Amino acid sequence: MNSKSKVAMTFITGLFLGACVTLVSGVSAKKEQPKSKISVPLDDLRAFTEVFARIKNDYVVEVDDKKLIESAIRGMLEGLDPHSSYLDSKAFRELQIGTSGEFGGLGIEVGMENGFVKVISPIDDTPAAKSGIKAGDVIIRLDSTPVKGMSLGDAVKKMRGKPGTDISLTVVREGREKPFKIIITRSVIKVKSVKSEILEKGYGYIRITQFQAKTGKALLSAAKKLIKKSKGKLKGLVIDLRNNPGGVLSASVAVSDAFLEKGLIVYTEGRVTDSKLRFNATEGDILNGSPIIVLVNGGSASASEIVAGALQDHGRAIIMGEKTFGKGSVQTILPARGGTAVKLTTARYYTPNGRSIQAKGIIPDIVVEPIEISKKRKRKLKQIKEEDLNRHLDVVNKKESKNKKVKNNSRLIKNDYQLFQALSLLKGLHISKFVPKKVKTQIAKKAKQVKVTAEKVKN
Repeated sequence: MNSKSKVAMTFITGLFLGACVTLVSGVSAKKEQPKSKISVPLDDLRAFTEVFARIKNDYVVEVDDKKLIESAIRGMLEGLDPHSSYLDSKAFRELQIGTSGEFGGLGIEVGMENGFVKVISPIDDTPAAKSGIKAGDVIIRLDSTPVKGMSLGDAVKKMRGKPGTDISLTVVREGREKPFKIIITRSVIKVKSVKSEILEKGYGYIRITQFQAKTGKALLSAAKKLIKKSKGKLKGLVIDLRNNPGGVLSASVAVSDAFLEKGLIVYTEGRVTDSKLRFNATEGDILNGSPIIVLVNGGSASASEIVAGALQDHGRAIIMGEKTFGKGSVQTILPARGGTAVKLTTARYYTPNGRSIQAKGIIPDIVVEPIEISKKRKRKLKQIKEEDLNRHLDVVNKKESKNKKVKNNSRLIKNDYQLFQALSLLKGLHISKFVPKKVKTQIAKKAKQVKVTAEKVKN
């Protein structure tokens, strides 16, 4: 992997309740760069000073100077874009804790939309996810306090609290006629970023819930275990990035690199030298070319989009699911005095083919909407088969005719239509490898003829 330049803290996601987590590429303090001469807007600064003095003299109650200055800084940053913000010492500490995988809060990433708090993604196995919060939910009230008029930072502070205490969120959800309440119990959240299982013999599943500092190593370890369970080779792998809000930049690069032999993974472009970075894959594909399906949805943001975009551009994986969130900007954490910091948008990131995902997202190769799978009702009468008929012929060789039962992880696949479709496609890709090229050509030719005939009938 190239271009490991020192960056203060480069992020790509939004704001977790309990910690600020965006896309981090390092934790060193940013070196001072030679600054170009900046003209000072004296008239505007005079106006600021005049307003400051008016508030100090005329406001209904006395206001502390530090509070006024911090509020001014917050307003200045939050007026730029939804992801730039001021971090006081407490928020800065929580951000650093959050990137390590353990933090306090609800376990949900949020942003602002039209003055309300919008859920980008709930985190797996957290109070928010267990309570039923979904990506896209809009929070309009916190306990009895309306969200309208609050800054994102103020809303997040109100949602944080002592583990074990409850908070009531009033939620507006698409498809529901009226707002409804969800009560969540705050907790200290420990996020396991990588989970893995065998779906069926030879087919693996890796779920990445969040990109943390050690996610790359955890993914390699999980992949090796799956390969070992599959006697040295996987027929295919599903990488689940649904509702993954992002995290550490270096982790998204490491995950992509695990499956790529060479080439560009992601690059960033900004105004300053430190914001122009390029990350390339190193030799070695842990799956040795076995097919990959990457599952995404509207809750897949930033670092998730980097992985999906890189694997899609290189043709290494098929992206399946729904359009992703569309966060293609990079934030840098700039430490300031008194243990505070400024989170500032400093660059945009681009996929290997030069695509900016900002406000566009990753479009899946195969769009699969999530649907509920209901269990088939058992027939009251057993269906009659050959073995039930009188005087049916006996089995000549019981060993040869014995049906092989296919084992699958029903806990995962049973109620997950998108995952079921991903597994089905992996099986098809594996089988297609054994179909002779001549037969494939004949099938493609026949399919083309059928399509032409269908078009004629239609017209």
